[in-house]
Amino acid sequence: MLEKIKEIRERFEENEREMQSEKAMLDLAYYTKLSRVAKQLRPIIACADEITRLENDIESSTEILTSETDAELLEMARAEIDENEKKLAEENEKLKMLLIPKDERDDNNVIVEIRPAAGGDESGLFGAELLRMYSLYAQKCGLKVEINEVNETEIGGIKDASFMIIGEGAFAIFKYESGVHRVQRVPDTETQGRVHTSTCTVAVLPEAVDVNFVIDEKDLRIDVYRASGAGGQHINRTESAVRITHIPTNTVVTCQDGRSQIQNKARAMLVLQTKLADMFQSKADKEYSDARHAQIGSGDRSERIRTYNFPQGRLTDHRINYTSYNLPAIMNGDLTDLTEALKIADMNMKLQNL
Repeated sequence: MLEKIKEIRERFEENEREMQSEKAMLDLAYYTKLSRVAKQLRPIIACADEITRLENDIESSTEILTSETDAELLEMARAEIDENEKKLAEENEKLKMLLIPKDERDDNNVIVEIRPAAGGDESGLFGAELLRMYSLYAQKCGLKVEINEVNETEIGGIKDASFMIIGEGAFAIFKYESGVHRVQRVPDTETQGRVHTSTCTVAVLPEAVDVNFVIDEKDLRIDVYRASGAGGQHINRTESAVRITHIPTNTVVTCQDGRSQIQNKARAMLVLQTKLADMFQSKADKEYSDARHAQIGSGDRSERIRTYNFPQGRLTDHRINYTSYNLPAIMNGDLTDLTEALKIADMNMKLQNL
């Protein structure tokens, strides 16, 4: 722990010096990046300094116990030791929490993609309900939702959906939603009352910021077309929808919810940049295809992170053995307790690795 604090202090001091450099003064983006680092490290340094102060005070009071005979001074020393030891324990716990590695992307906006997997029409209907659930939860969190594209089915489900959640801390809130979501219920079309099982995949990508690569226009194929709704009925008489294909990686993004072709192209480029940034980040550790499979799997019923059981009104998150029998409220956007449980489990895992 002491060695780690020493490293952090050296990094903080170097960061402070760099903030005063000519480069930082002339480059706002660079200065902003340094400021974020300072904001993250400053509380750790302050906490470590407070621990040192308390330890010194306890040591001084302990010396009084061995060198003084005055009853009043001894009583005061014992009281100070008790009080400072209590504060020291609290500060040590606080320091542990501060030392948990922070995900620098936590404050980023996110792009969420929902795709039906196993289950046919019922899977599409569940996908539409997930879209509604996330939209309501984002609103409860004070975040804004902007739709990139939603392709609907004839019966009110979705073929796929892509949308942005905008606001500070969006990724910190929604990053645990990536994976396969399984639903168990009796579909409206089921005449014999049998429970069916369907799945949807959800991918949550942090919006790309501080991107260190440039997308070459020559690598892009840009198509424009008319935005359409369920059944192919046009909802826009002009070719405002945009499809961009990144040819080297065969990554395709579309956007049709904006009011103009320019707006849709700008949004599609943002989504493409985020997808490519996520791809390159994943390749730093392993091949992208393996990383993506690990995140959302193939959509098979057995590869699930969560089950929504409607007959029993039960939701189960299989990663942390979390169960709630308040499924109706959850589907109406009340995911706060679940998200907090996932955050705590993640925090505890990181604490074990300190």
